[in-house]
Amino acid sequence: MISAAAAGGMALVELGMALTPGPNMVYLVSRSISQGRTAGLVSLIGTALGFLVYMTLANLGLAVVFVAVPWLYIGFKAAGAGYLAYLAWQTLKPGGRGLSEPRGLQRDSHGKLLRMGLVTNLLNPKVAILYLALIPQFIDPERGHTTAQGFALGAIQIAVGVTVNGLIVLAAGSVAGLLKSRPQWAAWQRRITGTLLGAVAIVLAREVPARARA
Repeated sequence: MISAAAAGGMALVELGMALTPGPNMVYLVSRSISQGRTAGLVSLIGTALGFLVYMTLANLGLAVVFVAVPWLYIGFKAAGAGYLAYLAWQTLKPGGRGLSEPRGLQRDSHGKLLRMGLVTNLLNPKVAILYLALIPQFIDPERGHTTAQGFALGAIQIAVGVTVNGLIVLAAGSVAGLLKSRPQWAAWQRRITGTLLGAVAIVLAREVPARARA
């Protein structure tokens, strides 16, 4: 099975990624603010299902497809970098909104929220890169059962990711109220969020030419 160092390293990597603004955070915060914490938690279940899908596919050979078809992997990363750059612009442009500012979204059923959370996560380039490029770095073939190691590391990633996002969902309403009462804080939140999004987009853009490794 996996070593303690691999487990700790995976937990730290996921913690850093979960705290970096991205599609999942945008969706969960928006739903929590516009429709309440219950809607945010239901959406979170959908994103958790997305993690399970990625974990299963990655361990059953999805990575092989990206190795065999390099342009598909490169294109996926390019699309992810472009999407994050777009989110950064939407946040930093004049009149833009931060992640924790209320948005006018229609109220959806729990079933639709679950499906939207699932789709949002499946289309999240951060998650794809995590499972196809980062998690394999913590797998040690000398310890045997590489597939079991992949599932164990995926379980750690899901536990950390769901915990962090769950706390974000629970705190979203309070943060939104605080920012609404202090406009100057909201402005700084937008700047920080937009800068983080832009930085992640630049990092991903620099890594776009790299091919998937077997």
